[in-house]
Amino acid sequence: MPSTPPTHAPADIGHYENFPVASWLCPPHLRAPIAAIYHYARTADDIADEGDAPPEQRLADLAAYRQDLAAAAQGDGASARWPHIFGPLAHAIAQFSLPEAPLADLLSAFAQDTAYTQGGRWYASRAELLAYCARSANPVGRLLLHLYGLRPESDAAVYAQSDAICSALQLINFWQDLSVDLPRGRYYLPLADCAAHGVQPDDFKHFRPLAQAAPAPAAIKLVETEVQWARQLMLQGAPLVHRLPGRAGWELRLVVQGGLAILDKIAAQGFDTFSQRPTVGKADAPRLLWRAVWM
Repeated sequence: MPSTPPTHAPADIGHYENFPVASWLCPPHLRAPIAAIYHYARTADDIADEGDAPPEQRLADLAAYRQDLAAAAQGDGASARWPHIFGPLAHAIAQFSLPEAPLADLLSAFAQDTAYTQGGRWYASRAELLAYCARSANPVGRLLLHLYGLRPESDAAVYAQSDAICSALQLINFWQDLSVDLPRGRYYLPLADCAAHGVQPDDFKHFRPLAQAAPAPAAIKLVETEVQWARQLMLQGAPLVHRLPGRAGWELRLVVQGGLAILDKIAAQGFDTFSQRPTVGKADAPRLLWRAVWM
């Protein structure tokens, strides 16, 4: 194996996030394991998404990544290709008894994403899309709850709220990124929802934001409906901020408010994320903090 990360997923890719990652609000003793989990997940996502490698190579790299995860779970972080990922991750697994299953679920989801994109496949329903979110997003929240000392067998309601927040964040990312994902052949608008609004999936097969006419009213209404769904799911999980202690609860408040802020921005631009991708930045910080205080 080569001694460097695959060329289609460089280690120095910059990433915008809608939420803080291991910020100063995070309990200091948890910053290193949270950062290790984040970089593990982000690098795997880059393998699946970034660069120009063919799908077959992406799947092979994800399989190799999975083997290194299995080794890290046994205490061996000496990965040939990703030592900067699996060294810290192996330490976090050993120190905090992190379960391997949610880490593996992420890789399963990324492999599915690669296969769906290769085949130009759409998600049939909201239930199918949520099943993907259960492996692509929810495991991160569950790993954080584990770090906070909570367990699914004794804190089932807390885990359900975490799943709601994580799935909402994933959906928000989908509706935020339509102008980016559609040209790349990545389809997350559920077919059942498209049909309910009279939107034809074929309209998006050769989608290019700068070359398209103004989105049809039916497409805008479809995005509005998806935004409402994501907001309801986020608000369903939001009470979790009162269950986490101290700094962890405050960081989660900002995570929730960051997601809701993106939904507000989508609404402010008329639910047209086919043409423009909204983001949150430093200028939004005072508003997010104010809303976080009053949750």
